[in-house]
Amino acid sequence: MQTIHTARLVIRQFTLADGPFVMQLVNQPSWLQWIGNRNVHTLNDAETYISSGPMTMYQRYGVGLCGVELAGTLIGMAGLIKRTPEAEIDLGYAFLPEYWGKGYASEVAQALLTYAITTLKLPRIIATTHLENQQSIKVLERIGMRFEAIIGEGEQQLRLFGYNQPRT
Repeated sequence: MQTIHTARLVIRQFTLADGPFVMQLVNQPSWLQWIGNRNVHTLNDAETYISSGPMTMYQRYGVGLCGVELAGTLIGMAGLIKRTPEAEIDLGYAFLPEYWGKGYASEVAQALLTYAITTLKLPRIIATTHLENQQSIKVLERIGMRFEAIIGEGEQQLRLFGYNQPRT
């Protein structure tokens, strides 16, 4: 995945050196609530998470979760996720709580959607969020994604949003 620059942020591939940040982010109460426990409790766990997740996805599919920097400091992660060859590309993002409410999620989500459409030429992008995650729902609606369905079973129910490239 290419490095993407927005007005305020840089979205760039993770490296193993980003392990301390990843360990901090994935253990935030908000991450655990909305995304889930990734069992990243040590620096080694974080490096394994980066190498077996984002770095493997970069090599396999050319997309993956990336670090989001503000003035050279990592403040979140975001990216385009493809979990299996047949899966649709899923837009995702998460930020440290001290960076919420500043428009960064919308800025990053819009940049990733634009990248997927204009650079990768993808006809469709999806995103999922927990039923109650109103902040994330607002971000997805703000960038033009539309609610399509509730997917999953039991406690794992999610809202599925989609963006379909307009036909020309």
